[in-house]
Amino acid sequence: MLLPFYQNEFLEAGCDEAGRGCLAGPVFAAAVILPKNFNHPLLNDSKQIKEKDRFILRKEIEETAIAFAVGMVDHQEIDKINILNASFLAMHRAVEKLTIKPDFLIIDGNRFNVYPNIKHQCIVKGDSKYFSIAAASILAKTYRDDFMAAIDSEFPAYQWKKNKGYPTIVHRNAVLELGFSPYHRKTFKVSNPQLSIF
Repeated sequence: MLLPFYQNEFLEAGCDEAGRGCLAGPVFAAAVILPKNFNHPLLNDSKQIKEKDRFILRKEIEETAIAFAVGMVDHQEIDKINILNASFLAMHRAVEKLTIKPDFLIIDGNRFNVYPNIKHQCIVKGDSKYFSIAAASILAKTYRDDFMAAIDSEFPAYQWKKNKGYPTIVHRNAVLELGFSPYHRKTFKVSNPQLSIF
């Protein structure tokens, strides 16, 4: 059972990202402020939910949330500042775009770059503990999936519509055979798919 809030003193937004472990495409993040009475039996960490249900949940979250926003950092920025900093920057961009400014952020994970003038708490596996982080994970994942599906037709050999840029065997084989596309993160290593470590 997910919890509604980490604390009750301040207006709280949950933040999460999607696409950190991908070889191609941007990292997306979302920030979500939910109403006090929010509850949803299906809402959980986006990785635990079927794709079609994620898009149903996205619509419900966007209709119900007090405020929500999505931020993105593209593959070129990722190569410049590294994927960890890019994930934090994507979250910052999402928070910046919120129409209502929160006083407190709860972040999925164990690290975060401080957002100016807003307190925060990092929560390991927070997307399976708090509704607002789970909601943010749904938005980040579905908006990123939409992006990867949209660019799939430009480079169909990599099968981004299926793998969303993650290092599947098909994706890695395509990179080894064809090289990087303009959307690939050049600082990410791609090794033989037969090896257990990539």
